[in-house]
Amino acid sequence: MEVRIEHDSMGEVEVNAARYWGAQTERSRRNFPIGVGLETMPREIITAFGMLKKAAARANFALLPEKMTEEKCAAIFAAADEIISGRLKEEFPLVVWQTGSGTQTNMNVNEVIARRGAEMADEEGLLHPNDDVNLSQSSNDTFPAALHIAAVLSLEDRLLPAVEGLITTLRRLEAENADAVKSGRTHLQDAVPITFGQEVSGWRAGLERDCEQLRAALPGLYELALGGTAVGTGLNAPAGFGEQAAAELARMTGKPFVSAPNKFHALTSLDALVFAHGAMKALAADMMKLANDVRWLASGPRCGLGELTIPANEPGSSIMPGKVNPTQCEQVTMVAVQVMGNDAAVGFAASQGNFELNVFLPVTAYNFLQSARLLTESISSFDARCAAGLTANRKKMRENLHRSLMLVTALSPHIGYEKAAKVAKKAYDENLSLREACLALGYLDAAAFDAALRPEEMV
Repeated sequence: MEVRIEHDSMGEVEVNAARYWGAQTERSRRNFPIGVGLETMPREIITAFGMLKKAAARANFALLPEKMTEEKCAAIFAAADEIISGRLKEEFPLVVWQTGSGTQTNMNVNEVIARRGAEMADEEGLLHPNDDVNLSQSSNDTFPAALHIAAVLSLEDRLLPAVEGLITTLRRLEAENADAVKSGRTHLQDAVPITFGQEVSGWRAGLERDCEQLRAALPGLYELALGGTAVGTGLNAPAGFGEQAAAELARMTGKPFVSAPNKFHALTSLDALVFAHGAMKALAADMMKLANDVRWLASGPRCGLGELTIPANEPGSSIMPGKVNPTQCEQVTMVAVQVMGNDAAVGFAASQGNFELNVFLPVTAYNFLQSARLLTESISSFDARCAAGLTANRKKMRENLHRSLMLVTALSPHIGYEKAAKVAKKAYDENLSLREACLALGYLDAAAFDAALRPEEMV
């Protein structure tokens, strides 16, 4: 491997000559051989850093033109655009398990932009990673800002549209089955009738509430720590830098980013991320419930409930021919478990904001963005490969409904609770229909029974 010599404040270090990163990235790559190739800094963070560096360069060009020249600004823009597009993804090898402030990832971005920007401008040494690319910034304010940017883009542009797509599918399923009367179930036991459309409406309403909660979390994430520099005082940043950079990010992304009003809070607190991840946990819980309901209702096809038919996407068994399993439901439930675990990690990390900085930023980024990504992809897959193809087995629904002893509830207003209970018990013990049991006990005649017990009127 051909190498070149790079240096930083600690001295010289050999770096792969084919790479754009510099000494600080190389030191981190060597010092943290933990999860290499598996748990690298999330791609969303690197993209957000590319946007952030463009915004910072633009703000510095306006506020410090004697330092951030037009040529330097253009070079930073050009290199940052390549980062945002993903063309330089191989230049970001650092793992999550590094310094808790994310300093080394910030410097990784700075070094890559400095070298690639100078190369594109055909002027070696044009950009210095610290003096130019990191001008008016600190890792302590850039990493939390990048995390907020990545979180907003993940929630607004990816997760929310995925959930809304599933809501649309459920709304169609709800309308198509508004008249499909079936047995309700509570405690996994038979209950009074419900329409399948009503059952689906519960799933749909839960997801709509989850969307409301996700949107309620966004305002806190729109606030950016940029301008706080190392401890929140704004040292080495010109007045108005945070506001200018946030405005530029808002222009670039179409999101209403603003400068955080209190930078001391912005550098040390992850409360906005905890709140937002809580909304994702609520979504995971609702998806767990939905997926479990679907696979219970589709259980069988002959020895279970059998009230739903799920799409047959792949063979379900390596030994049992013709078996179809609720695999899309299973991936949803596994993702939900992972998100719930991630929520604990995010919460613990947020509780560690000691003094002027939280040093659990990379692990927070890793877990938060994994949750957003997994939920987005899981919900989209479930929508396309399961929910869109769900069909109600109305024949089985009717059979189960008319075998349910809980239809006896309709008799309570006519014969009283205790007599209705005796009807249900006799029917169960002697394997009779409710009609047969009620007539045998002499509580109602046939006409009165038929008039009282109409399942379609019980919904």
